[in-house]
Amino acid sequence: MTTPIPVALIGFGFVGRTFHAPYLLATEGLELRVICSSQAETIQQTLGDQARGLEVVSDPQAAAAHPEVELVVIASPNATHHSLAKAALDAGKHVVVDKPFTLDLAQARELAELARTRNKVLSVFQNRRWDSDFLAVREAIEAGTIGAVVELESRIDRFRPEVRDRWREQALPGSGLWFDLGPHLADQALELFGIPDEVEASIASLRPAAKTDDWAQVVLHYGPTAERGALKVTLHASMLVAAQSPRFVLHGLEGGLIKRGADVQEDQLRGGVSPLEPSFGVDPDPLRRYDADGLVEERPAPTGRQRHYYELVRDAIAAGGDNPVPPRQAVVLMALLETAIRAADQGRRLPLELSDEERAAWA
Repeated sequence: MTTPIPVALIGFGFVGRTFHAPYLLATEGLELRVICSSQAETIQQTLGDQARGLEVVSDPQAAAAHPEVELVVIASPNATHHSLAKAALDAGKHVVVDKPFTLDLAQARELAELARTRNKVLSVFQNRRWDSDFLAVREAIEAGTIGAVVELESRIDRFRPEVRDRWREQALPGSGLWFDLGPHLADQALELFGIPDEVEASIASLRPAAKTDDWAQVVLHYGPTAERGALKVTLHASMLVAAQSPRFVLHGLEGGLIKRGADVQEDQLRGGVSPLEPSFGVDPDPLRRYDADGLVEERPAPTGRQRHYYELVRDAIAAGGDNPVPPRQAVVLMALLETAIRAADQGRRLPLELSDEERAAWA
């Protein structure tokens, strides 16, 4: 690729500086030119020599419509996603939005339609589709190593008993653990099994000083097929798990799988490891397969490769390749997130209210 795609990154908080900036800088064919932040010194301290030549602006609307960029990456607080994505699309830009896509399903549908009419790439940063643990589980399911899957438990837990002074833990639109980790858990489930028939949920605040939800357990119910009976997928997230549970547990008609350790890419990025390092994404924890007599084998986990998301976005813009996370999938995910909240409030199972066209996103 001879001419890199110029990029503006809006937001240089934890997500912007930990994930987006390193991956953008490490992806051939993308050129990070503009960062929108009020903390110019933090950008310089974090990026060092890589900050040379970057333009730092403080106005997110100006960044969204910057005349020198083609791709706008939105890594600002959740409540700003819709307005900034809309401004960027109206300005003729391609757009990447960090998860969650929007605050609600109506906003998601509006942006999806706007991207269609503008003929622009609009994508959601679901980086955990390229986690080593998820890739290991996905490959094993597709290979039929335990036969038809009848139960999956997926967990992303933390141990943070003290409520921190950050917007994600305040009583604000788009805050809370379900909107923080739920998009990862639910997106992976949709990738594996498609749209569930019904959603059951319990969402709560367990810490004494909690101002928003910090615990969630959501069960996706799938009806029987020719290959199996019913399928149950349990998604779990908590801020009060000190003794870490396995990342994935699966049960099938011919055995079971356990992936204990989680993907290492976030920890490596926090520690300053470049995505270009040969050790980046290498997962030392194997996937274990069991039968009725116990452990059968250990399979090395694939190398995590979250940066591949941006490679696919680049190809979608420059060469008409497939959008790695298209708006139609983001709409379904928002429907699932919303349905879980309603199911928890009402104390009953609920179906996803989607059109036939929307359901085709994961057909």
